Amino acid sequence: MTSINDLKDFAEKQGIKLLDQADIIRKAQKALADKYHFSPTQIKEHFDQLIEESEKVAYEIYKQYEKTYGEDVIIAMTQHLIDTKEISRLEDLPTVMKKYYKVLDDFYLSLANSRKSRAGKTFEKIHNGLFKILKYPFEEQVKIDGKPDFLMPSAEHYKKDAPDCIIFTAKRTLRERWRQIVTEGTRGNRFFLATIDEDLSEAQLKEMHDHRISIVCPESIKNSKYPDAVNVLSFKQFFNDHLDPAMERWERNHVIK
Repeated sequence: MTSINDLKDFAEKQGIKLLDQADIIRKAQKALADKYHFSPTQIKEHFDQLIEESEKVAYEIYKQYEKTYGEDVIIAMTQHLIDTKEISRLEDLPTVMKKYYKVLDDFYLSLANSRKSRAGKTFEKIHNGLFKILKYPFEEQVKIDGKPDFLMPSAEHYKKDAPDCIIFTAKRTLRERWRQIVTEGTRGNRFFLATIDEDLSEAQLKEMHDHRISIVCPESIKNSKYPDAVNVLSFKQFFNDHLDPAMERWERNHVIK
């Protein structure tokens, strides 16, 4: 008789796998592309809406696949228990399920933790993908203190004139992770942090402001959650007031062509 000690490991050995995150993101992007048929100019104009909607679409897609995955795992587990004679009659079921309570609990906890982690990474990937479509000049994951998602316009210019650059990072939720982008050695005039976090306190926003951090979020979140916060911007405001003027400055000073 072979007992199951780890349900995720058991599922993998049975060939049961959850859809890869990259596939989920591609499906979400395709769903929105089929819905809107936006050009790069339209993507920029509707960036606030697209960020919010694409994250929700990706999350719903993930939940659908997670449900199917969980059902398949439970079916495979039950069949295994029948095949190994742990369940030979219906009356055995309560006792056997009680035995596997911890295995099942660990499995569902793992799914919940994975859901949170995947949601965060999905937001970051979708955000970064939209930025790439708009073809703003940037370098990704540059090894400066803090390691932001985007350093604009380049690491070379950062070495010459750090305050003239834009340091941009995306995090679905923040908690204290915003500190990762600003360390004592990080130079820069201002830092931008994209998020869809709706639970930032006034004290947190003030502390971020003191560290020269501006939050960039969908316009609906800004208007409903942070209408009076001076360092909370919509994506439209970020483009109009910061990134596009910087582009003009960089072109004028021959930093970019």
